[in-house]
Amino acid sequence: MSEVAIIDNGGANIASLRYALERLGAGSLLTADPAKLLAAPRVILPGVGAAADAMSRLHALDLAELIPELTQPVLGICLGMQLLFARSEEGEDGVDTECLGLVAERVARFPPRAEFPVPHMGWNQLRITAATPLFTGVNDGDYVYFVHSYCAPVGPWTLAATDYGGEFSAAARQGNFYGVQFHPERSAAVGARVLANFLELG
Repeated sequence: MSEVAIIDNGGANIASLRYALERLGAGSLLTADPAKLLAAPRVILPGVGAAADAMSRLHALDLAELIPELTQPVLGICLGMQLLFARSEEGEDGVDTECLGLVAERVARFPPRAEFPVPHMGWNQLRITAATPLFTGVNDGDYVYFVHSYCAPVGPWTLAATDYGGEFSAAARQGNFYGVQFHPERSAAVGARVLANFLELG
């Protein structure tokens, strides 16, 4: 059995993620099959693109109701992390997108500011706010790579924050669900450490 099932939700960067896992010696399976997701030891929900489109695909695949019921470790990456929240400002016709609802908070767009262009793109530092096995060997102030226009607020769910004209959740947890707003597959040694730690979660 593959060590990680990656939810096939039509997102980009899947090849880079699978290669990053392969470098760590982990097999992965790209699938939208509910039975395979339920049976997998660990699941990753990747995401690049718009929240409304991603949620539409999850509903079409009958996964929007399944994902919150998963009991193994689940890692949401970038948009995948945002989908763990209740809703996103990134909707259509001014209406929020209803997301998976694991964290009862709203994801919002960065406010327009000349000195902080949107999307937030590039390397930025982590401020670790809670002890977590996901960040074993990761240090306060380490740099990771971001590409996003929407972000989750800081709260009890926050594992690490990043400042971009104000703090947002760079990593979050709710039970067995973890999320990272940054791209670990593009974050060099720190990202590899985070993925390796995820592979150790039981």
